[in-house]
Amino acid sequence: MNDSSWGAPTGAGYWGPPDQGPSQGASPAGPAYEQHAVEETRPMPVVPEMPDVPAGGRDQDDDRGAARPSGPLFRDESPGGTQHEHPQRPQHEQPQGTQHEQPRGNSPYEQPRGAQHEPQHPTQHQTHRQTPYVTPHEAQHESRQEPMPSAAQPAPAPPKKSAGRDLGAAIGVGVGLGAVIVASLFIVKAVFIGVIAVAVVVGLWELTSRLEERKGIKAPLVPLAIGGAAMVVAGYVRGTEGAWVAMALTALAVLVWRMTEPPEGYLRDVTAGVFAAFYVPFLATFVALMLTADDGPQRVLTFLLLTVVSDTGAYAIGWRFGKHKLAPRISPGKTREGLVGAVTFAMAAGALCMQFLIDDGVWWQGLLLGLAVAASATLGDLGESMIKRDLGIKDMGTLLPGHGGIMDRLDSLLPTAPVVWLLLVIFVGAG
Repeated sequence: MNDSSWGAPTGAGYWGPPDQGPSQGASPAGPAYEQHAVEETRPMPVVPEMPDVPAGGRDQDDDRGAARPSGPLFRDESPGGTQHEHPQRPQHEQPQGTQHEQPRGNSPYEQPRGAQHEPQHPTQHQTHRQTPYVTPHEAQHESRQEPMPSAAQPAPAPPKKSAGRDLGAAIGVGVGLGAVIVASLFIVKAVFIGVIAVAVVVGLWELTSRLEERKGIKAPLVPLAIGGAAMVVAGYVRGTEGAWVAMALTALAVLVWRMTEPPEGYLRDVTAGVFAAFYVPFLATFVALMLTADDGPQRVLTFLLLTVVSDTGAYAIGWRFGKHKLAPRISPGKTREGLVGAVTFAMAAGALCMQFLIDDGVWWQGLLLGLAVAASATLGDLGESMIKRDLGIKDMGTLLPGHGGIMDRLDSLLPTAPVVWLLLVIFVGAG
């Protein structure tokens, strides 16, 4: 702002008498232009629209104060609302005729930050405060600041352990299968042999189907199914000699049957076929061998009870207390605590079964039998898990709800059958 904003008398710039013009060569003391020129060249500040103010509450001095580059606005206010101007020239103002230097940062005609929607109305004994200027960099920094964290939230409750299967369906299917087995076992032995043969054929179908789907291995199912069923019957009728002969004939039938197809992959397919014949029907034949004894039903029932109790103890203890993995690369769900539970439950059940079910049996024999069953059932379960992990599957089938397939239930029974048969023969004889 320059002095022209305060107005100039007529003949400004002349120091002589009023009736005489300025002498040539005299140095002017003020602006050398008229008042109307001053009003035309005076910079008009751009100010935001202000609300209406009652008469006498604000005068022309407020406009001049809004146009100041910096510094407070000096004015006096009377109690009655009349303002008295003191047109004193500030010391920091530049000489007349020079251009004002704009302050760094924001324009001097902009309102302070945060005051655009809150106009200030001066009241009595109130002074004007200058809002500190905030640079764009500071404003951007403030906007990037993260909000203060709220009150600490309570930690979420740990998830409950889950069995991973439909427990109700699994129990229902297990009870149904147990009823069928027990009924056939104690009523007609031949019916139970038929149940074993059906389980063997379905297990072979699941195993060969998964091998072909996941690995492209075509183990011949027809000779395996016929030879497997014959193997179970031969073991029940002719004993161990009949079982071994049926196993040899089944392997030979697999070799011949595969010759009807191209030779590519022959060795791979027949090897898988012989393995399937040994793994499913041959091991199942030892159940039929146990049934040939005088107390055959009791021996088979002991075998089934010890295997089921071992699996139940491993599941219950491992699910509740399991922390240390037994074989994480093969079966991550099995724990050492579960193995201890399997051994404990199986030994207790073995002592009871040998004392009350097996003729001439003694409880301490049951302890050894239970220990052996727990070990063989666990190894059989791990072996099945190794096969399924190699194939990249979780279950061998979906025939039994809550269990998977037949092979998912035979995994611990098949390797346990020859162990129980052999120990019973050693303890109480062949019967």
